[in-house]
Formats: sequence, C-alpha cells, structure tokens
Amino acid sequence: MIPINAPQIGEEEVEAVVKVLKSGILTHALGAGPMVKKFEGEFARFVEAKHAIAVNSGTAALHMAIVGVGIKRGDEVILPSFTFVATAEAVVLAGAKPVFADINPETYNISPEAVEKTVTKKTKAIIAVDLYGSPADLKPIREVAEKHGLKIIEDAAQAHGALYKGKPVGAYADVACWSFYASKNMTTGEGGMITTNDDAIAETLRLVRSHGEREKYKSILLGHNYRMPEIEAAIGIVQLKKLPGFLQKRRENAEKLTVKLREAKGLQLPKEEKGCRNSWYLYTVRLKSADRKKRDAIVERLRDKGIGAEVYYPWPIHSMPFYRKFAKGRLLETEKASEQVFSLPVHPGVAFEQIDFIGEAVSRLLKNG
Repeated sequence: MIPINAPQIGEEEVEAVVKVLKSGILTHALGAGPMVKKFEGEFARFVEAKHAIAVNSGTAALHMAIVGVGIKRGDEVILPSFTFVATAEAVVLAGAKPVFADINPETYNISPEAVEKTVTKKTKAIIAVDLYGSPADLKPIREVAEKHGLKIIEDAAQAHGALYKGKPVGAYADVACWSFYASKNMTTGEGGMITTNDDAIAETLRLVRSHGEREKYKSILLGHNYRMPEIEAAIGIVQLKKLPGFLQKRRENAEKLTVKLREAKGLQLPKEEKGCRNSWYLYTVRLKSADRKKRDAIVERLRDKGIGAEVYYPWPIHSMPFYRKFAKGRLLETEKASEQVFSLPVHPGVAFEQIDFIGEAVSRLLKNG
C-alpha cells in the first residue's frame, strides 16, 4: 500500500533523541527547555514571525490561540465546517460558539464573502484554515476583520512552507497555529506551534502553556499543561532543516500527478491560486457530478490496487451529532465538496514510478466508469 502520508525519519532524528535522553533534561516546568527554545527560534525565523511558542499538539495550539486573543464564553467565532474537527472543538473548549461559514468550491477554503455575511454583534474572531496546504484568502478576510474589530487565527496545521502574497502563511493573521502530527509535512510525532507578531498575545500564550505560571507555583491566569517535551523539540529541529527538501519533493510529485491526470474525465484537479504557493500536504481531486456513493466506490477500488486514497473530510463538522446544535442552516458548497473530493499520495516517500502508477490507475477507473 502506498500510504496517503508517511513520516520521513532518518538517523539524524534518532541521534537527536538519544542526545536528549543522555542529557537528562526531558522537559522544563515552564515549557522552555533548551531544545524547545532552539526549535522555537528556528521555526519563528522560518515563518518570519516574531514569536513562536511550542506546544504538545496542533489542537493545543488552536485552543491556546483562541484563549490568547481574548475569546470568552458566549463569544462567536466564524470558521469553516470543511476541516478537521479540532478547529471547532477548540472553540467549544474555550466556551465560545462556533459559527460555520461556507467555502470557495475551487480552493475548499473559507469564503471571504461567506465570512462577511456571517458576522454578528457577538462575533469576536475568524479562523481561516489552509486546507490541504493551500493558503486561505486572508487579505479580504483581514479587511472584514478590521471593519468589525475581529481577531484572525490561521489554522496552518497543513501548510508548513506555504506562501500567500509572497509571504509565509500567517502573515495576515494575529496568530497562526501549526501541527507536527506524524502525517504532517514535518513531524515531532505529536506537537504543535503558535506564531505571532504580537508581544502581548505571545506573553499570554506562554502563561497559558504552563498552568498560567510566569514562575513556578505562582499562577497569574487560568492555564493548562500544553508544554512540548524536549525529545519532540529535538526531532523538530532536525525535521525543520529537512523541510525544504520535503516540500520540493511534494511539489515535484504533485506537478507530475497533475500532468498524468490532466485529461482524466470529470476530475477537478487542485491548483495554486495567483500569488500563492501550496505546501502540497494533500493532493485533493474532485469527482465532478458524482455522489458520495460513486466517490467512495472509486476510493475503495484505488485502495484495492494498493493506493492509499483517503477522503478529507467525508462529514462536515456542522453535520456531526455534537455540532449540529451550532448549525444555522445548509452549507451547500461544503456539503457538495464532502461528497466528491478524495486525496492521493504525493508525500516525499512516493517515487516517481508510483506517481505514474497512481495517475494511470485513477485515469483507467474514471474512463471505465
């Protein structure tokens, strides 16, 4: 089976972990161990942000970001429903209400026009997700936010290395959140990062990360235990150095697969918007005019051939049992996309010969119905 994603781990990561184990410094009470601090500094430089705060998961990063920008119980946060559930989950954990907005059917990212229509007096923030590694259209969303006095959180969990308007994603947001889960463009096993250029927000985030403490055993505000261990940070330092190479191979695989699928019948291929550069976390195609049953049948047949095709995401968040109470109506583009999209492997471990095989298998299946 060619997996949809696979961590690319080498001897350098193993050596980095062993070095930490031998040092005896496995964590730090305030989340600021030597490996964590080094990783934060290097990641901040990579994404051109003033501050980077390392945490133990992408979900933790989202929850902290929501708290860090001042969201309180009863506030509303606008976000897409076509994303992983953690984006909405973090809003609810903070006591706020998720308000779902529809997507652009070409990019699958939240629609700025839909955001504008969804703003109410209770709205305090917008979360834009860079889905599949394709940058969200943040400039018009920034205009909406400034018009209504809202904060912007960018969920960049899938977008390490992506560019928007020539800048690393996160540049138009108040806070950006990143994941280093095992499947991501770079990994620490689990783990996450929050980046921001706002000094006050950064200070709050560091407090929230470790029980609200600026010094041990003296809590200033309500916090949590969201610290990143030293072992994860050590892996992250190595992975960050390798990231440009990973991204280049993803791009080469994506471009080669696009050539193979260009003539495929009834298939909408992913593309880069003008002024953007995708990270190609997932290569997501759309079976136009299909229903869920037909799409799922194609995915199953690809798996039978040893191709790890996956659907991200088959069920929009607003349709899930727990979150239905937050839905205000249909999200037509979101619901349609969830029935038609599927993703194909383009990660750095996929050889060019396998890309040829994937492209030919998809083309034959669509041609033969």
